[in-house]
Amino acid sequence: MHTTSDGAMTERVLWPRGRKTTQARPLAKRLDTLAGKTVAHLWDHLFRGDEIFPILEEELARRYPGVRFVDYRVFGSTHGGEEHRVIAELPARLREHRVDAVISGMAC
Repeated sequence: MHTTSDGAMTERVLWPRGRKTTQARPLAKRLDTLAGKTVAHLWDHLFRGDEIFPILEEELARRYPGVRFVDYRVFGSTHGGEEHRVIAELPARLREHRVDAVISGMAC
């Protein structure tokens, strides 16, 4: 709070949303199918990804012939002490493994 020269009380307030620092970009085109595609798993190591990803793989493989998976351990955790490095390296790692789609999870 601040008192003005005429004795009125004023407060400074900030808008909680802040300024925009990036521009929205169009979303990538969705794949027509996962058949024959490579899908990467990304995990933050916070909630049961080690249990859920194998179930997803089994079901997706049953539905989409030839789908291939790149395990989350290949990329590292997307949360924690190494997350900045993992995210910075992600585009190159996805290209290296010829990834067509990503499943990223699992926060509780």
